[in-house]
Amino acid sequence: MKAAILRGPNQPFSVEDVDLQAPQKGEVRVRMKAVGVCHSDWHLVTGATKHPFPLVAGHEGAGVVEAVKGYVGELKVGDHVSLNWAPNCGTCFYCENNRPSLCEAYTAPIWAGTMMDGTTRLSQNGERLYHYSALACFAERCVVPFQCCVKVPSEVPFPVAALIGCAVTTGVGSVINTARVKKGSSVVVFGAGGVGLSTILGAAIAGAGRIIAVDISMEKLAYAKELGATDCLLSSEDIVDKIRRLTNGRGADVVFEAVGIPSLQELSLAAARPGGKIVFSGLSPSGSSTNIPGAVLTRQEKTVMGSYYGTAFPERDFPLYAELYLEGRLPLEKLVGKRYRLEEINEAYDDLLAGRGARGIIVFDEDLAAKQSPIVAGPLARGGRQVETPPAPASRQS
Repeated sequence: MKAAILRGPNQPFSVEDVDLQAPQKGEVRVRMKAVGVCHSDWHLVTGATKHPFPLVAGHEGAGVVEAVKGYVGELKVGDHVSLNWAPNCGTCFYCENNRPSLCEAYTAPIWAGTMMDGTTRLSQNGERLYHYSALACFAERCVVPFQCCVKVPSEVPFPVAALIGCAVTTGVGSVINTARVKKGSSVVVFGAGGVGLSTILGAAIAGAGRIIAVDISMEKLAYAKELGATDCLLSSEDIVDKIRRLTNGRGADVVFEAVGIPSLQELSLAAARPGGKIVFSGLSPSGSSTNIPGAVLTRQEKTVMGSYYGTAFPERDFPLYAELYLEGRLPLEKLVGKRYRLEEINEAYDDLLAGRGARGIIVFDEDLAAKQSPIVAGPLARGGRQVETPPAPASRQS
């Protein structure tokens, strides 16, 4: 099959023939249909994320189950799935305490780039190729632990299903699950990329009263406005003053930093009102640091929160977001930008880094790549309603 190989930092992706081993016990082979072009994969290119090489990246994907082996829950061949890059065991300390995105069982193999048994399913001419984020879906097919597959309705277009697998869950989840934004709240979102735009969607569906988007790109801010931002600000030296003027001089109730830049994280602290929340959902470079003055936190009682994968329960949240899309309440089709063939992956990242368009999508069917037709909203649109924080599912056995 074809896959996009990254052989080391500061090198381009190279689309080549690779070998994919059959699924082992508890594993699933997925025929890829769509993969989002996410900045997290680019961190591998810059070296900001450390990982064994050579590897196949790609972690925001959707496709069709093609083969299974052993116990794989209720999955079956032909199911449409969004891929979950943070699988959970259901039995460790974090899973038992309703924090499956922090599951410790999968942490070591994911960072090692292997499956649970310490081996890989990818190779080329006998040489091992590593998997990124348990998925490695910049490829025509991938073999993954069954916990990485979450079934979604077949009516959901594959590009939308792919975005549910990362950007949407990270952004919407940071609002609903992590910050638990209240109706009428004032919200600021630094960064209008895939995660930031999804955060704006989440704030809108949570009923936030004022949603302020901040970015360096007018094009991105135009997307933010369309997705529910009430105010759009170009980043500037006096951005905190501008935010305060829009929030009764106090600052916002909740501020989201969706880029992962330490200086923006520090601005987020200043942009929040006393007693407010600051949520970091962007991925900062490994080894970077952010200056968070303890005196400010103490005297102003501000709360700084990390949000990893939107504090998600993928088995619950993926189907929820898919349902909200199909009802027309979560217009995820507006996040989908230009579509690229796998061979155009370097062009896709050039566009991402230049801030061009919405979320780029790698597609694997020639008709999808050629049509470039817009994806329409869900067929059951019936107006916006506030979404309450969903309950945590019961712990499960794997």
